[in-house]
Amino acid sequence: MISPTERMIAEIDGPIGWMVFNNPAKLNAMAPDMWAAIPTILNHFEKDPAVRVVVLKGAGEKAFISGADINRFEERLGSAQIGKSDSDNMRSALDRLEHCTKPTIAMIRGYCLGGGLLVALHTDMRVAADTARLGIPAAKLGIAYTLSGVQKVLDLIGPAFTREMLFTARQFSGVEAQAMGLVNRAPPEAELEAFTRSYCATMAENAPLSIAASKSIIAELMKPRGDIDRAKCDAIAKRCMESEDFAEGRRAFAEKRKPAFQGR
Repeated sequence: MISPTERMIAEIDGPIGWMVFNNPAKLNAMAPDMWAAIPTILNHFEKDPAVRVVVLKGAGEKAFISGADINRFEERLGSAQIGKSDSDNMRSALDRLEHCTKPTIAMIRGYCLGGGLLVALHTDMRVAADTARLGIPAAKLGIAYTLSGVQKVLDLIGPAFTREMLFTARQFSGVEAQAMGLVNRAPPEAELEAFTRSYCATMAENAPLSIAASKSIIAELMKPRGDIDRAKCDAIAKRCMESEDFAEGRRAFAEKRKPAFQGR
């Protein structure tokens, strides 16, 4: 399995492509090689038809991603070139994650702070343990959260909760995060992986083309109304209607059995 850096692990287990942030000594804080590895791993998962869902998780039991590597801040301040390179790497990784053609889930255990929350916000769904700790500590460091990051938070939880997160810089439990709309589900920590695997199994049984179509259409609908590409949405729907999977879905319904979708 491809592993561009020892601090990132990529594994395939059944229908799940696991992307593991493997920097436990620093609570999986993001280093430059980790940002750079994200597009490479996603490219590999997208090319493998066996992978139906991509799940992101942190190594160990203490953190999903605790944020950016603080030691790197000093290097960035001392070199405009390093700062630009790091920013470009991060933007490229987040853009690639957001536009992954397969559904993505952040499985959050422990700390998910700052840059770690930014990663989670660029996935399609977030499942956090009830005991997880999510937050944006920018105000405790004297920095500003990224424009795109604030927009992501604002879109999910609205201005009142966004102000609360940014102004207090406190950590919110998984249960609080679910109540705000920041995460989809907050199962008990002991059940987190089983719950996530169950969700993945449910999605893996569904038609990949339908899921990809829904993902693309939702992305279009999140644009300003005048920017929505209606022709693109119509073409996506037409492709599903003409697919082998739709024919299989009809047959399975008539035969009262589960369909076996192939993504074509």
